[in-house]
Amino acid sequence: MAVSAVRSLHGGESPWWIDLTLPDRSTLSAVLRCPSSRIGPDHIATNAAALVVAETHGLPAPRLLAADLDVGAAETPVSLETVVLGTSAWPTKPSPRLLRAAGAAIARVHKVIIEPQPQLPVRPRPIAVDNFAHDRRVGLMPTTPLLQLADERVQAIKRPQVPVVFVHGDVWPGNTVVAGCGVRALIDWKTAGVGNPGVDLGELRKQVAIFYDDDAPKHVLEGWQRTSGKRADDIAYWDAVAALNTPTKSYSPYAALRRDDFLRAAIAQL
Repeated sequence: MAVSAVRSLHGGESPWWIDLTLPDRSTLSAVLRCPSSRIGPDHIATNAAALVVAETHGLPAPRLLAADLDVGAAETPVSLETVVLGTSAWPTKPSPRLLRAAGAAIARVHKVIIEPQPQLPVRPRPIAVDNFAHDRRVGLMPTTPLLQLADERVQAIKRPQVPVVFVHGDVWPGNTVVAGCGVRALIDWKTAGVGNPGVDLGELRKQVAIFYDDDAPKHVLEGWQRTSGKRADDIAYWDAVAALNTPTKSYSPYAALRRDDFLRAAIAQL
């Protein structure tokens, strides 16, 4: 097969959308992942391992086409996966149906029980490669009275240990592929692993609270509980953990204000 077109899906670097022309003149599109300024070889391996689990259990995710993780013929760790058609751009106004669908999608992930493994380790928080709460504690990042209070409250609580399930690790609108009011797939599994469902649930609730309003997280929770068939436990704890694992100044003044509102609501229940 021949490569007919290539375009970056993230600021001029990996991942790459690749259009292929096969010998019979048919075409195929795929996503190529390789190391970049923000993606290491371990992320490539984790994403590939997670996609294998996702396919085994019929989860809404791309399918792994090939991987070369031992620096063989490709001379760098690399993986190739299917393209899921749709968009990662959510509507500017909140859609309760879409929010519930997103909660349902991660609930399906959490129905999968697997043991930790080198490529899919235990994840105590979302985007576990970052630990901004720790960075604030040791003085590597400034803090605020609210963030310090929340961190003290969280540190005083024993982290919920069960259940331990498959987790995506970085659930936000940009890591979904949606069509209408449905979620076609979760993408970018580079920080997947095993952990408490709250790892994903708290992160998505935080993200939609920042993007939309205070009502948005309840729709995510409703979709999750409907699909899982049970109530979610320790919501306030995991909401606080998700909010604490953000930079102190966040990405914009508005996002920081919305994050802080979400965090205040969580610690009021701790």
